[in-house]
Amino acid sequence: MKLSANFHREEFSCKCGCGQDTVDAGLIRILETVRAHFDSPITITSGNRCVLHNKAIGGVSDSSHLIGKAADFKVKNVSSIEVYNFINLHAPNDYGLGQYSSWVHVDSRDVMARWG
Repeated sequence: MKLSANFHREEFSCKCGCGQDTVDAGLIRILETVRAHFDSPITITSGNRCVLHNKAIGGVSDSSHLIGKAADFKVKNVSSIEVYNFINLHAPNDYGLGQYSSWVHVDSRDVMARWG
């Protein structure tokens, strides 16, 4: 099922295969903004997670992934620091945002948080 111009629900499904695939509309808006800015495809490496999968991979118990409000992702041919800096500049007082060596975490939580 297509969620937006560039994203399908299946991309956000829990990686354990349980079928959980909740996706927040605000998260899609953030990702579409990133996609448009860099004009490059995005790969979702972790979207929605069920409780069991989240625990198995060491996710925190109150992870935004559990409610479909978070995605870990890569932008093709763009470094994670460039992506992090763009989102942080675009929305300095919004979202959860984490930068890792090869990917970025973003979530549509109601308060600003930064790490990485």
